[in-house]
Amino acid sequence: MSCNNAVKENEEVSYTKVIAETYNDVERIEPINWWVGFKSQDLQLLVKNPNISQSQPEINYPGVSIIAVHKANSPNYLFIDLKIDKQAKAGKFNIIFKFENGEEKRQTYTLKSRVKASDDYVGFNSSDAIYLITPDRFSNGNPLNDIDTKLLEKTIDRSDDYARHGGDIKGITNHLDYIEDLGFTAIWPCPMLTNNMSSSSYHGYAITDFYEIDPRFGSLDDYLELSEKARKKGIKLIGDQVANHCGSEHWWMKDLPFSDWVNQQKAFENHEQLKISNHRRTSNQDPYASTKDKQGMSEGWFVPSMPDLNQKNPFMAKYIIQNSIWWIETAGLGGIRQDTYPYPDKEFMSDWAGAIMNEYPNFSIVGEEWSYNPLIIGYWQKGANNRDGYDSNLKSPMDFAMQRQIVNALNEEESWDKGLIKMYEGLANDFYYPSPKDILIFADNHDMSRISTQVNEDVNKVKMALGYIFTMPRIPQLYYGTEILMNDSAKPGDHGLIRSDFPGGWEGDAINAYTTEGLTGAQIEMQQFVKKLVNYRKHSNAIHEGTTIHYVPEDGIYALFRILEDEVVVVILNKTSRSNLSTSRFHEIGLKGKNIKNIINEEMSIWGDNVTISPNSITLFSTKLNN
Repeated sequence: MSCNNAVKENEEVSYTKVIAETYNDVERIEPINWWVGFKSQDLQLLVKNPNISQSQPEINYPGVSIIAVHKANSPNYLFIDLKIDKQAKAGKFNIIFKFENGEEKRQTYTLKSRVKASDDYVGFNSSDAIYLITPDRFSNGNPLNDIDTKLLEKTIDRSDDYARHGGDIKGITNHLDYIEDLGFTAIWPCPMLTNNMSSSSYHGYAITDFYEIDPRFGSLDDYLELSEKARKKGIKLIGDQVANHCGSEHWWMKDLPFSDWVNQQKAFENHEQLKISNHRRTSNQDPYASTKDKQGMSEGWFVPSMPDLNQKNPFMAKYIIQNSIWWIETAGLGGIRQDTYPYPDKEFMSDWAGAIMNEYPNFSIVGEEWSYNPLIIGYWQKGANNRDGYDSNLKSPMDFAMQRQIVNALNEEESWDKGLIKMYEGLANDFYYPSPKDILIFADNHDMSRISTQVNEDVNKVKMALGYIFTMPRIPQLYYGTEILMNDSAKPGDHGLIRSDFPGGWEGDAINAYTTEGLTGAQIEMQQFVKKLVNYRKHSNAIHEGTTIHYVPEDGIYALFRILEDEVVVVILNKTSRSNLSTSRFHEIGLKGKNIKNIINEEMSIWGDNVTISPNSITLFSTKLNN
């Protein structure tokens, strides 16, 4: 069948004899390389080449053995199970594909040494603040890669909100100083893998090659440079990944390996009408959900241009898990954001997250579950006491529920059950979560209206939203441009407008937000507010790990305290015109007579019977005077 050359225990091997001459006879092999020294010794290779199933693969390399060879339904695929034992060393070897007619094809494969140990891959946590970027709209650092004639979409048009605008990896790298200056410790760019679609794929979520950086964003070397330069600034790079679907122009859609590689594959191949997901995500938790509704959720396509991957196929499942590990190891990622988390097979998603966290115990994954129900959000967090016994292995779900409550709290008129009480009660739901501080919170993102639009362009309400989000027990994320009050008020909810170009990211822009040239006074003030807030948070152990105490809103004022040892952070949201607040009901905090500093304007004062607060805005105090 195949050569089995695993190194026996205590056996010495001369590796100088196995250096291979380089060959590249097959069309595609994925993962495109691997590493020695993983906890798991298993590796499954996808091999794509005309009639490759008619061959028998052989490997002659110490420490690497073929365990099994699997044929697919298509004759143009082989899946090879390898064991890479602990004695295997980094190097190159040839896989020889022998055909019955005597023909041979050879493919050189590389095993690399790992740059660092698994435990040293440290993910984001409550000490981090994440800056979310739509790469096509942030900055055009290299105009020479704007168009690639080999790809289907061959134009750039900044006047079209749904066309490509030319932003790229180099543009992000060029402005790491700006991101660092704002105080952010992690960046999350939307996916930058190849989206070879005919139109509207600037967003990156219709992936057509899971191992290739889109050439219009740059090269793999550009991506690795971004990762390295960010790391040197103390900024983690979060990879945005998609396990649920691919783009309809993905290379395998023209020759699917198995009859169940994607959901509804028979209908797709027969050009029949496809069923779109019913988007009823609660079927994942609903104890009464019908099988039909569950299937309608997980097996329906997200949109017609995004084929739904079938993670119940074990080869697809292995492919996705290995792809995630490949990018962590290749780019030294500081976390993964997983798109459309509840849409794939949920048992697979537990296996996927479990495989990653088993290999990288200090890593972090955030999953997108767009639910306004805290029970649903809590279900997806690792350690949840779910009645069905499900454990997602997911460290960080996304807090869409709290985001909505914040907006409602700020927009509603104050009454017994409206206004700031929504924010208070939203945070009170933390009793349910296994680890509230590991949940991701945000004012807005790339799929919803900008926070400025959501609060009717009231600058003080934007400050209240951001001030609360960056001080509550969560991991905060800010969408690029929120710091300069970017909005989509002309067409609320329009994705193309939400993802507008960051001013100054293109040569010739009349306004440059990176330097403040051309910004309005309100925009500059907001930018400085964010800078003060995020940089304070960066060094605040009370915000990262402290105890939280908050008080039921009274008369349009809501107060929250974060406390750790001698650092107390005070957050006061004020929806009134009052500028003076009695402190009598906050006695248990123990601030009486202590010096405090306004985090934003740095004014010093003493916490007495009354404190001065900003009317119709937010006030942030700290007992830490030298930050």
